[in-house]
Amino acid sequence: MREIDGYMLNRLQGALLNEALRLVGVGIASAEDVDVAVSHGLGPRWSFMGPLETIDLNAPEGIADYARRYAPMYTAMAHCENETEPWSEATVEAVTQARRARLALSGLADRQAWRDRRLLALASRSLDDT
Repeated sequence: MREIDGYMLNRLQGALLNEALRLVGVGIASAEDVDVAVSHGLGPRWSFMGPLETIDLNAPEGIADYARRYAPMYTAMAHCENETEPWSEATVEAVTQARRARLALSGLADRQAWRDRRLLALASRSLDDT
């Protein structure tokens, strides 16, 4: 491993955020739709395995088989990403309004504390499962 601008975690999160904002910005999904898709789809799976192990297990013959099946689709999606600006003012404002409708700014600290408790609980369980 080597050092890179943004570090590995932020770069991975950035790719997901860029696509999430792009989907909201072009009207394909709402902010809530994106949160539900990640928290109920990717989140449970990724809480105990990473994306590469996930794809290794998602095709009968592992990663190479997954790549043969899905690489063209993912490559096409990556080229489409350059067509819109995910962090536009309009998109950020729309997502901000959607989040504030669900959680007032005054409730952020309590929700952050809830998140931290959940992360600690996950971490303590994952130590038991290794």
